Amino acid sequence: WPNIPRDELVDLVDAWGEREGVRPIVVFEGEETADDRIAREAAELQGPYWLVTSDRGLRERAGAHAERVIGGGSFARELRG
Repeated sequence: WPNIPRDELVDLVDAWGEREGVRPIVVFEGEETADDRIAREAAELQGPYWLVTSDRGLRERAGAHAERVIGGGSFARELRG
């Protein structure tokens, strides 16, 4: 995310997960694209999940079974709020 440094994002998401009682997963580019990994892992999930992305293509690929889809900007405000 261009508006939150990587280390700060991970810390904010971890703190949010603790407050909400959920296990967040933050995905960065690696051997495969972040979008490909997110879509693959979403397809393998057995339980409910939330998807945080502003990318319409990723919403189509990984959001079909999401309990909730949240835009990146909205989620960033929640993390910092």
